[in-house]
Amino acid sequence: MDGMQDRNMNEPDFKSYELTAPGRNLVLDAPKIMAILNCTPDSFYDGGRFNAIDSAIERGLDLLDQGADIIDIGGQSTRPGATEIDVAEEWSRIGAVIQGVLDRRPDAWISVDTHRAEIAQRALESGAAMINDISSGTLDPEMLAVVAQHNVPMVLMHMQGTPETMQNAPHYDNAIEDVYRWLEKRVNEAHDAGIREVLVDVGFGFGKSMEHNYALLAGLDRFHGLEAPIMAGLSRKSMIWKALNGTPETALNGTTAAHAWALERGAHVLRVHDVVAAKETVALHALLRPRRP
Repeated sequence: MDGMQDRNMNEPDFKSYELTAPGRNLVLDAPKIMAILNCTPDSFYDGGRFNAIDSAIERGLDLLDQGADIIDIGGQSTRPGATEIDVAEEWSRIGAVIQGVLDRRPDAWISVDTHRAEIAQRALESGAAMINDISSGTLDPEMLAVVAQHNVPMVLMHMQGTPETMQNAPHYDNAIEDVYRWLEKRVNEAHDAGIREVLVDVGFGFGKSMEHNYALLAGLDRFHGLEAPIMAGLSRKSMIWKALNGTPETALNGTTAAHAWALERGAHVLRVHDVVAAKETVALHALLRPRRP
């Protein structure tokens, strides 16, 4: 037996999960790709590219054709320093896009990136299958009840502060353990509210310094203790391009490296701008760490 095979025999099995929503399910028996569709004029990388409804719908369909397992549609930028828009504006950006994608691909698994319960309610009534909340329900006290009512999964993400303030001198006694305990509390609150299935996201770049971000990436496997799928949102973030003296536009290679590290630590979902590159990373990692049936 060669060295790689011997090492694989000693690796823990990839723990599978199943996400369910009315009329559909998604088995996380291998890492999946969540493609970002920002219907905003000011997101840090693709802001303004897909904020026209028709172009956003076509972009969503293209992401599915590229092999995305989930489309994450958002109408409110959460980049550092972003300011709030009202509910009407947020819904006007995404409502027709959700409907347009599902009209063409009724089997699509659509997540909606929002921290507002009213937007979540409208999105789920329109056929979305999951809610991705950067605040884990802390910014809107009605969010957990809405998600539970619709019997869909929810992504619980850690954020210190708000998008307007989160990068103002973030501090942790121990980034891994502080974030772990915060997410553990949110997971318990979600289950107590009646949400059966959650995913956890450590929130790279959301109230974290460069050092915090890389400590969390290095220790990502710690979060398997939460007994929930781990989502990694690393794509083209400043923790990558600032470290390389680049820009979001030049950060694909660094993103791919970061995705490989996240996969090595057991990430179940990669939230990405670049579907094909992420799928290639997953495919190559599977050769390094083949999962036994």
